[in-house]
Amino acid sequence: MKSIWIVAKKELKIFLFSPMAYILSAFFLLISGFFFYNIVTWFSSQSARMMQNPYYANQLNLNKMVFEPYFNNIAIILIFLIPLLTMRLLSDEKRMRTDELLLTSPLKMSSIIMGKYLAALIIYALILMLSVTHTLFIFLHGNPRIIPLLTSYLGLFLIGAVFIAIGILASSLTENQMIAAVISFSTILLIWVLSWIGEGAGPEWKGILSYLSFFSHFQNLLKGVVDTKDLVYYFSFAFTGLYLAYTVSEFRKWR
Repeated sequence: MKSIWIVAKKELKIFLFSPMAYILSAFFLLISGFFFYNIVTWFSSQSARMMQNPYYANQLNLNKMVFEPYFNNIAIILIFLIPLLTMRLLSDEKRMRTDELLLTSPLKMSSIIMGKYLAALIIYALILMLSVTHTLFIFLHGNPRIIPLLTSYLGLFLIGAVFIAIGILASSLTENQMIAAVISFSTILLIWVLSWIGEGAGPEWKGILSYLSFFSHFQNLLKGVVDTKDLVYYFSFAFTGLYLAYTVSEFRKWR
Protein backbone atom coordinates (compact mmCIF):
# COMPACT_ATOMS: atom_id res chain seq x y z
CA MET A 1 0.00 0.00 0.00
CA LYS A 2 2.92 2.34 0.76
CA SER A 3 4.37 1.88 -2.74
CA ILE A 4 0.95 2.63 -4.28
CA TRP A 5 0.75 5.88 -2.34
CA ILE A 6 4.31 6.85 -3.42
CA VAL A 7 3.30 6.57 -7.08
CA ALA A 8 -0.02 8.32 -6.40
CA LYS A 9 1.69 11.29 -4.71
CA LYS A 10 4.06 11.67 -7.66
CA GLU A 11 1.15 11.69 -10.11
CA LEU A 12 -0.87 14.10 -7.95
CA LYS A 13 2.02 16.58 -7.98
CA ILE A 14 2.23 16.32 -11.76
CA PHE A 15 -1.51 16.90 -12.07
CA LEU A 16 -1.65 19.82 -9.63
CA PHE A 17 1.40 21.59 -11.05
CA SER A 18 0.29 21.28 -14.66
CA PRO A 19 -2.42 23.35 -16.37
CA MET A 20 -4.32 20.24 -17.52
CA ALA A 21 -6.14 19.65 -14.21
CA TYR A 22 -7.30 23.29 -14.08
CA ILE A 23 -8.32 23.35 -17.75
CA LEU A 24 -10.38 20.19 -17.25
CA SER A 25 -11.93 21.62 -14.07
CA ALA A 26 -12.89 24.82 -15.90
CA PHE A 27 -14.28 22.77 -18.82
CA PHE A 28 -16.34 20.65 -16.41
CA LEU A 29 -17.71 23.66 -14.51
CA LEU A 30 -18.55 25.56 -17.69
CA ILE A 31 -20.41 22.70 -19.42
CA SER A 32 -22.14 21.33 -16.31
CA GLY A 33 -23.11 24.87 -15.30
CA PHE A 34 -24.60 25.46 -18.74
CA PHE A 35 -26.72 22.30 -18.47
CA PHE A 36 -27.73 23.12 -14.89
CA TYR A 37 -28.84 26.64 -15.78
CA ASN A 38 -30.95 25.46 -18.70
CA ILE A 39 -32.57 22.63 -16.70
CA VAL A 40 -33.41 24.94 -13.78
CA THR A 41 -34.78 27.57 -16.17
CA TRP A 42 -36.99 24.94 -17.82
CA PHE A 43 -38.15 23.66 -14.42
CA SER A 44 -39.02 27.20 -13.28
CA SER A 45 -41.18 27.83 -16.34
CA GLN A 46 -42.85 24.42 -16.00
CA SER A 47 -43.54 24.84 -12.28
CA ALA A 48 -45.04 28.32 -12.81
CA ARG A 49 -47.43 26.79 -15.33
CA MET A 50 -48.26 23.73 -13.27
CA MET A 51 -48.86 25.66 -10.03
CA GLN A 52 -52.00 27.08 -11.57
CA ASN A 53 -53.57 23.64 -11.33
CA PRO A 54 -53.50 21.84 -7.91
CA TYR A 55 -53.38 18.41 -9.58
CA TYR A 56 -50.33 19.21 -11.68
CA ALA A 57 -48.69 21.10 -8.81
CA ASN A 58 -48.53 17.81 -6.88
CA GLN A 59 -46.60 16.26 -9.77
CA LEU A 60 -43.66 18.61 -9.34
CA ASN A 61 -40.56 16.63 -8.39
CA LEU A 62 -37.19 18.36 -8.08
CA ASN A 63 -35.21 15.13 -8.13
CA LYS A 64 -36.91 13.76 -11.23
CA MET A 65 -37.21 17.01 -13.17
CA VAL A 66 -33.91 18.69 -12.25
CA PHE A 67 -31.37 16.29 -10.79
CA GLU A 68 -31.99 13.25 -13.00
CA PRO A 69 -31.45 15.12 -16.31
CA TYR A 70 -28.60 17.10 -14.74
CA PHE A 71 -26.68 14.00 -13.61
CA ASN A 72 -27.39 12.25 -16.92
CA ASN A 73 -25.77 15.20 -18.68
CA ILE A 74 -22.77 15.09 -16.33
CA ALA A 75 -22.35 11.39 -17.15
CA ILE A 76 -22.15 12.33 -20.84
CA ILE A 77 -19.57 15.05 -20.07
CA LEU A 78 -17.41 12.36 -18.46
CA ILE A 79 -17.14 10.55 -21.81
CA PHE A 80 -15.04 13.51 -23.02
CA LEU A 81 -13.44 14.53 -19.71
CA ILE A 82 -11.97 11.24 -18.46
CA PRO A 83 -9.98 10.32 -21.63
CA LEU A 84 -8.27 13.72 -21.40
CA LEU A 85 -7.55 13.14 -17.72
CA THR A 86 -5.99 9.71 -18.22
CA MET A 87 -4.34 9.97 -21.64
CA ARG A 88 -0.86 10.80 -20.28
CA LEU A 89 -0.70 8.41 -17.31
CA LEU A 90 1.29 5.65 -19.02
CA SER A 91 1.76 6.93 -22.56
CA ASP A 92 3.78 9.91 -21.33
CA GLU A 93 6.17 7.56 -19.54
CA LYS A 94 6.81 5.82 -22.86
CA ARG A 95 7.23 9.09 -24.74
CA MET A 96 9.71 10.47 -22.19
CA ARG A 97 11.46 7.07 -22.01
CA THR A 98 10.97 7.06 -18.23
CA ASP A 99 8.99 3.83 -18.44
CA GLU A 100 12.25 1.85 -18.43
CA LEU A 101 13.13 3.37 -15.05
CA LEU A 102 9.72 2.37 -13.72
CA LEU A 103 9.97 -1.13 -15.13
CA THR A 104 13.39 -1.70 -13.54
CA SER A 105 12.50 -0.06 -10.20
CA PRO A 106 11.77 -2.09 -7.06
CA LEU A 107 8.11 -1.13 -7.41
CA LYS A 108 5.78 -3.85 -8.61
CA MET A 109 3.90 -3.17 -11.82
CA SER A 110 0.61 -3.63 -9.95
CA SER A 111 1.65 -0.86 -7.51
CA ILE A 112 2.51 1.47 -10.40
CA ILE A 113 -0.84 0.86 -12.11
CA MET A 114 -2.82 1.21 -8.87
CA GLY A 115 -0.88 4.34 -7.85
CA LYS A 116 -1.65 6.08 -11.12
CA TYR A 117 -5.26 4.91 -10.89
CA LEU A 118 -5.61 6.25 -7.35
CA ALA A 119 -4.15 9.64 -8.33
CA ALA A 120 -6.54 9.99 -11.29
CA LEU A 121 -9.43 8.90 -9.07
CA ILE A 122 -8.60 11.59 -6.48
CA ILE A 123 -8.35 14.31 -9.13
CA TYR A 124 -11.62 13.16 -10.65
CA ALA A 125 -13.34 13.19 -7.24
CA LEU A 126 -12.12 16.76 -6.66
CA ILE A 127 -13.43 17.85 -10.06
CA LEU A 128 -16.75 16.11 -9.40
CA MET A 129 -17.08 17.94 -6.07
CA LEU A 130 -17.18 21.23 -7.98
CA SER A 131 -20.73 20.38 -9.06
CA VAL A 132 -21.84 20.38 -5.40
CA THR A 133 -22.15 24.17 -5.67
CA HIS A 134 -24.96 23.65 -8.18
CA THR A 135 -26.84 21.22 -5.95
CA LEU A 136 -26.50 23.54 -2.93
CA PHE A 137 -28.34 26.18 -4.95
CA ILE A 138 -31.33 23.85 -5.21
CA PHE A 139 -31.30 23.18 -1.46
CA LEU A 140 -31.37 26.92 -0.81
CA HIS A 141 -34.50 27.37 -2.93
CA GLY A 142 -36.20 23.96 -2.76
CA ASN A 143 -36.57 20.74 -0.82
CA PRO A 144 -35.21 17.81 -2.86
CA ARG A 145 -34.78 14.29 -1.47
CA ILE A 146 -31.25 13.76 -0.19
CA ILE A 147 -30.95 9.96 -0.73
CA PRO A 148 -31.31 10.00 -4.56
CA LEU A 149 -28.85 12.89 -4.64
CA LEU A 150 -26.23 10.95 -2.68
CA THR A 151 -26.70 7.75 -4.73
CA SER A 152 -26.48 9.80 -7.94
CA TYR A 153 -23.07 11.10 -6.86
CA LEU A 154 -22.10 7.53 -5.97
CA GLY A 155 -23.14 6.49 -9.50
CA LEU A 156 -21.09 9.29 -11.09
CA PHE A 157 -18.07 8.29 -9.00
CA LEU A 158 -18.42 4.64 -10.04
CA ILE A 159 -18.84 5.54 -13.71
CA GLY A 160 -15.74 7.73 -13.47
CA ALA A 161 -13.83 4.89 -11.77
CA VAL A 162 -14.64 2.60 -14.70
CA PHE A 163 -13.80 5.26 -17.30
CA ILE A 164 -10.43 5.90 -15.60
CA ALA A 165 -9.61 2.18 -15.69
CA ILE A 166 -10.41 2.14 -19.42
CA GLY A 167 -8.30 5.28 -19.88
CA ILE A 168 -5.30 3.68 -18.15
CA LEU A 169 -5.67 0.62 -20.35
CA ALA A 170 -5.73 2.85 -23.46
CA SER A 171 -2.71 4.78 -22.19
CA SER A 172 -0.78 1.53 -21.73
CA LEU A 173 -1.21 0.66 -25.41
CA THR A 174 0.54 3.65 -26.99
CA GLU A 175 3.07 6.41 -26.34
CA ASN A 176 0.93 8.99 -28.13
CA GLN A 177 -1.38 10.82 -25.71
CA MET A 178 -3.94 11.79 -28.32
CA ILE A 179 -4.19 8.24 -29.64
CA ALA A 180 -4.67 7.04 -26.06
CA ALA A 181 -7.48 9.60 -25.60
CA VAL A 182 -9.15 8.51 -28.86
CA ILE A 183 -8.95 4.80 -27.92
CA SER A 184 -10.40 5.54 -24.48
CA PHE A 185 -13.18 7.75 -25.87
CA SER A 186 -14.09 5.25 -28.60
CA THR A 187 -14.24 2.33 -26.15
CA ILE A 188 -16.42 4.23 -23.68
CA LEU A 189 -18.70 5.46 -26.46
CA LEU A 190 -19.06 1.96 -27.89
CA ILE A 191 -20.10 0.48 -24.54
CA TRP A 192 -22.44 3.43 -23.94
CA VAL A 193 -24.39 2.85 -27.17
CA LEU A 194 -24.90 -0.83 -26.38
CA SER A 195 -28.15 0.07 -24.59
CA TRP A 196 -29.38 1.82 -27.77
CA ILE A 197 -28.50 -1.22 -29.87
CA GLY A 198 -30.26 -3.40 -27.32
CA GLU A 199 -33.51 -1.50 -27.82
CA GLY A 200 -33.68 -2.68 -31.42
CA ALA A 201 -32.36 -6.18 -30.77
CA GLY A 202 -34.35 -9.31 -30.05
CA PRO A 203 -35.42 -10.22 -26.50
CA GLU A 204 -32.47 -12.58 -26.03
CA TRP A 205 -29.93 -9.83 -26.84
CA LYS A 206 -31.75 -6.87 -25.32
CA GLY A 207 -31.11 -7.92 -21.71
CA ILE A 208 -27.44 -8.73 -22.36
CA LEU A 209 -26.64 -5.50 -24.20
CA SER A 210 -28.54 -3.37 -21.68
CA TYR A 211 -26.64 -5.03 -18.84
CA LEU A 212 -23.29 -4.24 -20.49
CA SER A 213 -24.11 -0.52 -20.82
CA PHE A 214 -22.71 1.81 -18.15
CA PHE A 215 -25.77 4.01 -18.09
CA SER A 216 -28.36 1.28 -17.69
CA HIS A 217 -26.92 0.60 -14.22
CA PHE A 218 -26.72 4.32 -13.50
CA GLN A 219 -30.50 4.76 -13.75
CA ASN A 220 -31.18 2.79 -10.54
CA LEU A 221 -28.72 4.96 -8.61
CA LEU A 222 -30.38 8.10 -9.97
CA LYS A 223 -33.62 6.97 -8.36
CA GLY A 224 -31.98 6.29 -5.00
CA VAL A 225 -31.79 2.50 -5.43
CA VAL A 226 -28.46 0.86 -4.59
CA ASP A 227 -28.53 -2.61 -6.13
CA THR A 228 -25.70 -5.07 -5.48
CA LYS A 229 -25.64 -6.14 -9.15
CA ASP A 230 -24.93 -2.53 -10.21
CA LEU A 231 -22.04 -2.23 -7.75
CA VAL A 232 -20.63 -5.60 -8.86
CA TYR A 233 -20.88 -4.47 -12.49
CA TYR A 234 -18.86 -1.29 -11.92
CA PHE A 235 -16.24 -2.95 -9.70
CA SER A 236 -15.86 -5.82 -12.18
CA PHE A 237 -15.45 -3.47 -15.14
CA ALA A 238 -12.87 -1.32 -13.31
CA PHE A 239 -10.93 -4.41 -12.20
CA THR A 240 -10.93 -5.81 -15.75
CA GLY A 241 -9.59 -2.54 -17.20
CA LEU A 242 -6.81 -2.33 -14.62
CA TYR A 243 -5.91 -6.01 -15.00
CA LEU A 244 -5.60 -5.64 -18.78
CA ALA A 245 -3.44 -2.52 -18.32
CA TYR A 246 -1.26 -4.53 -15.92
CA THR A 247 -1.01 -7.40 -18.42
CA VAL A 248 0.00 -5.06 -21.27
CA SER A 249 2.63 -3.35 -19.08
CA GLU A 250 4.02 -6.68 -17.88
CA PHE A 251 4.28 -7.84 -21.48
CA ARG A 252 6.33 -4.74 -22.32
CA LYS A 253 8.52 -5.38 -19.31
CA TRP A 254 9.49 -8.87 -20.40
CA ARG A 255 9.44 -8.28 -24.15
